[in-house]
Amino acid sequence: MNETLKTILAEAMHLGREGRFTEATALIQRGLHLTQPLPEQRESHPSAGDPDRRPVVEADFEVIEDIGRTGGRSIHGHFTHGIETRDYRVYVPAGADDRPRPLILMLHGCQQDAEDFARLTRFDPLADELGFIVLYPTQPRTANATGCWNWFLPEHRRADQGEAAWLIALTQAIATRYQADPHHIHVAGLSAGGAMALTLAATQPALFRSVGVHSGLPHGLAQDQLSALTLMHQGPTAVSGGRTAMDGIGVPVIVFQGDADLRVNPANASGIIEQALSGAPEARSGLDASGVERETGRAPGGLGYTRTRYLAADGSSRAELWMVQGGGHAWFGGDPAASFAEPRGPDASREMVRFFLERSVPDARATGTDRSG
Repeated sequence: MNETLKTILAEAMHLGREGRFTEATALIQRGLHLTQPLPEQRESHPSAGDPDRRPVVEADFEVIEDIGRTGGRSIHGHFTHGIETRDYRVYVPAGADDRPRPLILMLHGCQQDAEDFARLTRFDPLADELGFIVLYPTQPRTANATGCWNWFLPEHRRADQGEAAWLIALTQAIATRYQADPHHIHVAGLSAGGAMALTLAATQPALFRSVGVHSGLPHGLAQDQLSALTLMHQGPTAVSGGRTAMDGIGVPVIVFQGDADLRVNPANASGIIEQALSGAPEARSGLDASGVERETGRAPGGLGYTRTRYLAADGSSRAELWMVQGGGHAWFGGDPAASFAEPRGPDASREMVRFFLERSVPDARATGTDRSG
């Protein structure tokens, strides 16, 4: 953690001890890079800043549908569940109505929205090529000052309330509407979106078959903004006393992390892997060295990486970690026209989709049994 962040954290803790919580919160927000909304975000969501806007009925409204050059459909709408209302974008490739397709829920990072994240990750062209549906929700600035998912607040990590409940309900509604394969739903995200993706997978392993986390945080360790800031910049041991496994994740996990990331400490990637392995059946008897495969390489863009696969008893990958040398806080292989893009390095999007689609063989969920027991 750099000296500026150390100073911010120390001052915030001092203000908290004095009961000056409003000032402490503002200081933490600055440390978390919580700046003012981007002008284009305000223009594209003119009602987002209206404090009197309240959901009246629970419903899903499509407002725009665009047909692309490939015949795929880009649909924009907003969805209400309980007291939570947010916009979303869904991409349905041509021919997707012919048979059930995989569905991937994509959660953007702070200072992003659905359009920016779709551009960054290039998931729409991959959907055309490989035949899956992509869902991109947008976090409004009324819910978080810079559009971060509130992954660090316990009230938004429950399946029956808050943002997690809204995301689960949206995913189920979109899967039903566009006839997605209910046994082939996955979730991924960047930074705060990666942390929320992991939370959804841990909360609803019966819904999400696997999860991708890019520059994200372990599930359940942060309890507020202060502990979130500590976790981001010091790593799991600073907030957990070394206990990162907790109850495990319960589904396969793929993680991308840059070892030069100054916003999210790279130690968090190891914490996520620990959680993934603690939820695997192999963890009950221990994971020996024969269950780990490592390879090193260098991407066409020039960044080196180490790829580590943690194998289940049947040889499938229970968890996969890509540690990118010299990589910062940005999506590897991302479109440089979007925010938080690192065009160099391995193609995180294609590798995540490969990891997801490898899980195409029906498991116990397809027969109504619990494979985690």
